[in-house]
Amino acid sequence: MLLRRTRLMPKIPACSRAELIRKLRILGFAGPFPGGKHSYMKRGAYRQTIPNPHGKEISPELVKEIMKQANIPVGNWLAA
Repeated sequence: MLLRRTRLMPKIPACSRAELIRKLRILGFAGPFPGGKHSYMKRGAYRQTIPNPHGKEISPELVKEIMKQANIPVGNWLAA
C-alpha cells in the first residue's frame, strides 16, 4: 500500500457577512459599495463581488471561492 504525503490545508470556517467585510478591509479592500444586484469591495483596480445579507453565515466553500478570486492566501485570511 502506497502512502501519499498530503499537505493539510487549514479549515476555513464559515463566517458572517460582517466578518467577511471586516477581514477584506484588513486585507486592503475598501467598501462595500452598492452595485447592481450585489455590493462589491475594491482593492486598487480589482473589484470583488460580495454576497448579499441573508441572515445566515457564508459557507466555507463560498469563502474559499472569494479568497481564490481575490488571490488571498489562506494564511493571510486566517491571520486577518
